[in-house]
Amino acid sequence: MDKIYLITGAAGHLGSAVCSLLKERGERVRGLAYYTDNTEFIEKLGVEIVRGDVTDKESLRPLFADAENAYLIHTAAVVDINSRENERMREVNVEGTKNVIALAEEYGVQKTIYVSSVHAIPVLPHGRVMREVRSFSPETVDGAYAKSKAEAAAYVIGKMEEGFNCCIVHPSGIIGPYPSRGNHLVQMIKNYVKGMLPGCIRGGYDFVDVRDCALGIAAALEQGRAGECYLLTGGYYSIIEMLKMLKEITQGKSVRVWPAWLAKLFAPAMAKAALRKGMKPVYTAYSLSTLGVNSRFSHDKATFELGFMPRELYETLEDTVRWLYSSGECVKKFKKPRGSYAVKRVRAGT
Repeated sequence: MDKIYLITGAAGHLGSAVCSLLKERGERVRGLAYYTDNTEFIEKLGVEIVRGDVTDKESLRPLFADAENAYLIHTAAVVDINSRENERMREVNVEGTKNVIALAEEYGVQKTIYVSSVHAIPVLPHGRVMREVRSFSPETVDGAYAKSKAEAAAYVIGKMEEGFNCCIVHPSGIIGPYPSRGNHLVQMIKNYVKGMLPGCIRGGYDFVDVRDCALGIAAALEQGRAGECYLLTGGYYSIIEMLKMLKEITQGKSVRVWPAWLAKLFAPAMAKAALRKGMKPVYTAYSLSTLGVNSRFSHDKATFELGFMPRELYETLEDTVRWLYSSGECVKKFKKPRGSYAVKRVRAGT
């Protein structure tokens, strides 16, 4: 029986990177895309496209059909950085996950990777390092998105304890090349490149390259221990550090640093303005709060067991800018970076 990889959320940022990696390896890939998703990129890769909705269980059956030797990667999710409840987000992230896993059991999928998020993990005080946990609860995390991912992770943990062959991976803030419509962090990079980022605040987050996430997921499929969780994180950087790198890469302008109180004051207006322009908001009350909490994560377990080796942020930003230019999302001509940030370490195997 021929091996086949089934990818939910295949047209998303992470899904596109996973599809690209697997097709480069010569694998057969079938991807689930929502009815209105733009699938041009993954179609060019040779991915078999199935249209459906994870909240509609019957619409998912063509994804699993005739796939006796299948491996499933469940990336489909709705990400919303607003604090308010989002009914559609919970339906996709929780009920959709239950539907996908139910069919994986019914059709006898060989192994499943469920893509969660570091947001599902309770935040520790500053000075502590966050690692993998075995218990998830919406009550222990803040924000509607985090609560939906924690609830879904708790469900998946329960299924793994019953014997379901699955690993959970927890990426941090995903950035990088490939189609990224809906990614708030890539939107911030795009806004800077276009000269549309009005300011930033002190604080930061853990950022990871989407391609490294894809590599970590593939490694988890091949050698991840059933029932285990793995953090796929890159490293903590302040927003100011990120923008300094982007300035050097693009020969752009400096961005003013706002006091936190001022950013929070104008966050609702900026979010509404972004939505009116058809863009993902960059600053919301929740995202600003996230930039101020502890975001120190350890990927030691994934490195030790999966060989996970995230690249440095500069390389990711440089390649993201190249992608934005080459795809036409930004029109400014790419300029070769100079200076200290341009020194990049050479990674084995890349």
